[in-house]
Amino acid sequence: MEISDGYPAAMRQSIARVEATRSARLGRTFPAMSLDERKALLLSHHPDYKAGAKRPLLFGSGQGMALNHELADLFEARPLVRASLDLSKIDHDVDLLVIGGGGAGTVAAIWAVKAGLDPRKILVTTKLRHGDSNSTMAQGGIQAADRPEDSPAQHFLDVMGGGHFTNQPELVRALVQDAPLIIQWHEHLGMMYDKDASGHFIEHPGGGTSRNRMHSARDYTGLEMMRVLRDEARNLGIPVIEFSPVIELLCDDEGRVSGAVLINLETRHYHIVRAKATIITTGGLGRLHMQQYPTTNHYGATADGLVLAYRVGARLIDLDAVQYHPTGAAFPAQMAGLLITEKVRGLGAQPLNCDGEQFVFPLEPRDVEASAFIRECAERGKGIKTPQDMCGVWLDAPMVDLIHGPGTIREALPAMFRMYARFGIDMTRDPILVFPTLHYQNGGIATDEHGATSVPGLYAAGEVMGGVHGKNRLMGNSLLDFNVFGRRAGMAAATYAREHPAGKLSLAHVAAYEAMLHDAGIKTTRTAPRILPDYRGKEALDRYLDIPL
Repeated sequence: MEISDGYPAAMRQSIARVEATRSARLGRTFPAMSLDERKALLLSHHPDYKAGAKRPLLFGSGQGMALNHELADLFEARPLVRASLDLSKIDHDVDLLVIGGGGAGTVAAIWAVKAGLDPRKILVTTKLRHGDSNSTMAQGGIQAADRPEDSPAQHFLDVMGGGHFTNQPELVRALVQDAPLIIQWHEHLGMMYDKDASGHFIEHPGGGTSRNRMHSARDYTGLEMMRVLRDEARNLGIPVIEFSPVIELLCDDEGRVSGAVLINLETRHYHIVRAKATIITTGGLGRLHMQQYPTTNHYGATADGLVLAYRVGARLIDLDAVQYHPTGAAFPAQMAGLLITEKVRGLGAQPLNCDGEQFVFPLEPRDVEASAFIRECAERGKGIKTPQDMCGVWLDAPMVDLIHGPGTIREALPAMFRMYARFGIDMTRDPILVFPTLHYQNGGIATDEHGATSVPGLYAAGEVMGGVHGKNRLMGNSLLDFNVFGRRAGMAAATYAREHPAGKLSLAHVAAYEAMLHDAGIKTTRTAPRILPDYRGKEALDRYLDIPL
């Protein structure tokens, strides 16, 4: 592929310094930080600890929890429907309603069928198309301890350490114990994991991990995973309604969640679903653009599930912690915020400042790595400025081919190579510019190890669920998370649905929520869920330029 020079002369000067130091850096290991050094760096430079960025919730089950203003605004917004909505006409009467058509929702529906539910009595409803999700966009891989030199116990310790030991241990235990089973299931479905000539998995390292356990399908692992999962759901005949987000949950006269109100985005008509059990799998919150950061997330990631669950009284956990992935694209401007998979660093690419100096171990946990990038730009003034006045640090991608041999980038990172080639940048020859980008919702709805929330009849799985990752998620545990807990929630919800018929539908909780807003002195015209982000008046690039360093 013929590639032109996509970097301006001013950035070329810094690239020349990167090239001048490359041979000296090859084969040299930069030391990892001590626990005390990590803690100090996080407190001084991670966005989660920025003064004035959060406020406490004023009411509800999470009263007093500190949240970023952008998320708190949604909890302190009015419902989209009124308690007086007529619920007498039931449009869909099912055993199980799955809210969200990404990875977790698809897995949950599949395993509910395996647990004995009639697929015709399951309904998956999704905001966009089936598969439009962060799951599909995931690049790097999925962790599973399936080698003789590894173990679920070692995986457990890595996850707990990466989350600063704030994780819920019973959830982490489920995550790591089920991981090998999930890989075997994917193989059964036909997923094409990377393997060597002998047929063994090629497993890579990730930030904060003590073993190589990252299973990948090049750099489009999530896309390949969703291919086989969606095919399986369709083969089973599970009904899916697209372009129909849920805007409110329904409860019955005993306070159990018993369905939801959907809105058809084309007709704007409401549809009433009665369900014996309901699973929320709506994903993350990246499109809220916390603290003006760009995001890796898909267009529909607007925290809908958190709002829906909170309004029926579900308990939330760890929403004070948001993951900013250290390597979001910072140049060219058209790619601002797009994910540069951690696999690039796992293969040997080093983070460098404007002088070509390595300033951090490349595989620190994500929150630590991101904080180091921010410090290099803000405090030390050694970031690289773009023509759009963005700031970033170099990721020396050519190191990958130098370490593993020519052609490795094209073979292991084909999607990323093509993405940069479109803009005249050859990542086999030149470094790429990166800066932290809003990536993952560490916390979420609190559940047990089977996905059950604090509200009867309501389950959660995937990114919307909290407690697994604590204050920071390690690479490869999100694809694992949605498979493990999608499976567990699907089976548990199927059992619940067989034992609990739905009662008389009610929106009494909506009236109660409006009353709590009033009692807290909140006067607002905002409504939630947001459904889709609104970029009118402030484009994503403007947001990126406004990040206060």
